[in-house]
Amino acid sequence: MERMQRIVKASALYRVLFALCLWFGRQWQGSGLIQWFIHPPLEQERAESESSVFTRAWRAVHRGLCRVYEALHLRGLFHGLGASRVGLWSRSSVFTKSWLWAGAAAVLAPILPTMAVLGLMLVSCFSLLLGLMDRRERELFYTPYNRYIWMYAAIYLVGTAFSVTRSGSLLGGCLTVAFTLFALVLENSITSRRQLDTLILLMVLAGAAVALYGICQYLFGWGYQSEAWVDSDMFSDITFRVTATLENPNMLGQYLILSIALGGAGLLSAKDWGMRVVYFFCCGLMCVCMLLTFARGAWLGLVFAGLVFLLFLQPRLLLLTPFLVVALFFILPDTVIARFTSIGNLGDQSTSYRVYIWMGTLAMLKDYWLCGIGPGDAAFNLVYPRYSYSGITAPHSHNLFLQIMCDAGVVALVIFVLLLFHFFRDLCAAFCREKGDAFSRFHLAAVVAGMAGFMVQAMTDYSFYNYRVMFLFWAYIALGGLLARRNRLPERGSEG
Repeated sequence: MERMQRIVKASALYRVLFALCLWFGRQWQGSGLIQWFIHPPLEQERAESESSVFTRAWRAVHRGLCRVYEALHLRGLFHGLGASRVGLWSRSSVFTKSWLWAGAAAVLAPILPTMAVLGLMLVSCFSLLLGLMDRRERELFYTPYNRYIWMYAAIYLVGTAFSVTRSGSLLGGCLTVAFTLFALVLENSITSRRQLDTLILLMVLAGAAVALYGICQYLFGWGYQSEAWVDSDMFSDITFRVTATLENPNMLGQYLILSIALGGAGLLSAKDWGMRVVYFFCCGLMCVCMLLTFARGAWLGLVFAGLVFLLFLQPRLLLLTPFLVVALFFILPDTVIARFTSIGNLGDQSTSYRVYIWMGTLAMLKDYWLCGIGPGDAAFNLVYPRYSYSGITAPHSHNLFLQIMCDAGVVALVIFVLLLFHFFRDLCAAFCREKGDAFSRFHLAAVVAGMAGFMVQAMTDYSFYNYRVMFLFWAYIALGGLLARRNRLPERGSEG
């Protein structure tokens, strides 16, 4: 091994690439733009938030809720009577444990039906509200991108109210608003490092369970298969694409990008061999399941996520990327290679189908760019057919950014892009500040990489078509905010 390292380091190609990396690194570190990006004015933004009319309004509402809580003597109910009825909870009622309900919603989202996830989310909202009413001094956690979460939810609410088919948009719009605001609920429910670390582990285990079910689907032929999922003339070898619990292979791939990134961080940060084996097993299951989705956009997103992850942790390893690509060419099955190399081939019906939908959607947005048409399939199917190319029908635009503009107009798209900008900026800044905690560094890099990969696939699919995938996206937004302040959380917070 040492001899091989000496041979590689002595090669002219290695020296050239290494010199280029060093030069690029110096340019990167000396760039004023990069320094501005990783050093956001947090104190200034916090001061602006503290003085805003929205913060003052919330504090007035909070004081009023606390008075109602005290007037109704609810503290005795939830900390006395509730605890005595539930013998296992010695200090407070289970309904005051918002970390339990919010965590359960985030962990079980890929497994439970959408309405069950909504139920858990509403219970976690109620539980968090009880906690805020019980403690006058408790403040909502602040991150610079929280304001954009509120704005995005508000714009979707307005878009639902003014939809071209209000009844058709009502369910989808309300779910979008509720699941978007869950990011704030989860962010404020987790109050200790122990709760956060447990949540991360359970989310990875849930991803492994979903992947295991998907693998079993492939082996035993379980589940529904649509002819629209694959071009049988071009890919006759592909007869089954796994969906696991998410009803669509592309949506499953979208979810696995996030879970694999989180599992990889857990593997690298594990402190004992037992946990390394657990995380390795989980990552292996999820990677195999990802291959069996045959979702090219998800594969591309996962590759991009891996490159971003390496860029954060060890940029020199990117030098091995060409060799890794060559090795994968010999290791992966021919079916997988043929599927991946077909990306961008307009001869594939799936690719040409998407291009025609994008053209029709852009033609539609020329008339509806300002306010959109309203969220949901019903609104899209009511307007889009008048603009479709080649008579192609579709339930959505097959592009997250186009679909947001269709749902609620250009303002919603601008707010969403600003939210992503501040999210990535805050996490990158937290990664640069964090020097001693390897766990936080690995997981911050993983969340940034996973979300970046998610956005790559979002260019070819409407990622929020499955409401549970949308819910998990906002859960990961909250997870990023929690990881950015992990070193400021107590080791064990209040369990009540």
